[in-house]
Amino acid sequence: MNAMSAEQASAPVTEDALRSVLAGERPSRPGPVSTSLTFGWRALLKIKHVPEQLVDVTMFPIMFTLMFTYLFGGALAGSTQEYLQFLLPGILVQANVMITMNTGITLNTDIQKGVFDRFRSLPVWRPSPLVGALLGDVVRYSIGSAIVIMLGLVLGFRPEGGAVGVVLSVALLLVFSFCLSWLWTMLSLILRTPNSVAGVSMMVMFPLTFVSNIFVDPKTMPGWLQAVIEVNPITHLATVVRGLMHGSVPAGEIGWVLVSSVLLVAVFGPITMVLYRNKK
Repeated sequence: MNAMSAEQASAPVTEDALRSVLAGERPSRPGPVSTSLTFGWRALLKIKHVPEQLVDVTMFPIMFTLMFTYLFGGALAGSTQEYLQFLLPGILVQANVMITMNTGITLNTDIQKGVFDRFRSLPVWRPSPLVGALLGDVVRYSIGSAIVIMLGLVLGFRPEGGAVGVVLSVALLLVFSFCLSWLWTMLSLILRTPNSVAGVSMMVMFPLTFVSNIFVDPKTMPGWLQAVIEVNPITHLATVVRGLMHGSVPAGEIGWVLVSSVLLVAVFGPITMVLYRNKK
C-alpha cells in the first residue's frame, strides 16, 4: 500500500484533473452586513479572552458616580439625593463618550501587530473590519450604560420619564457614541502607537466632558465660559439625556444631537476610509 501511495503521489497532475477541481462551484461572496457582524463578533470574543477591557466600562462610571455624588453633592445642590438626579444622566454621557476612545486604541494595536494587513487582503467589503469593531464597541457602551443606571437606582436616582425615557436616552446616546468613534478610528490610522492615541484622545475628551453641563449648571459660570459650553456637543447630548430621563422631550436639542452625529460620520468616516486604504 505504501508503494502504491508513493506511486500515486509522484504521478503528474493532468490538466483535466486540475480543471475538474477548479471548476467546482465557488461559495458566494459574503455581503457587507454579514462581514461587519463577523468582525463585530470578533471584537466581542476579544473581550471574552481579555476581560480587563471591561475595567473602563465598569469601574470608571462607578468611581465617578460615587465620588461626585458624595463629595460634591451636598455643596453643589444642598443634598446628595437632589444632586444625584442632576448628575446621573451626565455621568451616563461622560462614561459612554470616554469609553469610545478604546475604539482607536484597539484598532491601533491591531495595526501595529499586522492584523489589519491580513484583513485588507480578504475578499470582503473593505470597511467591514472598521464597522465591525465599532459595532462590537456598541455592546461595551450598552454594558456601561446599564451599570450606571443600576448604580443610580440603588443610590436613589428616580427618572421621572420612566423606563421609556431611559431607553430612549440610552438609544440616542449609543447612536452618538458610535458616530463619535469614527474620530478615534481616524486618529488610530494617523498616530503611530496605542499610547499616543490614548494621550491625544484624553486631551480631546477631558475638555469636552468637563467644560460642559455634565456636573453643574453653567448658569453660575462666567459669560465667556457659558458661550464655550453652549457650543459643546457634549452639553447638548447631556441636556437631551437628562431631559428624556426626567420626562421632558427637548425636540430642538434632539435634532441638534442627531445632526452632530451625522456630521461626525460624514466628516471622519470618509477620511478614515482614505487613510485605511492608503495605510502601509
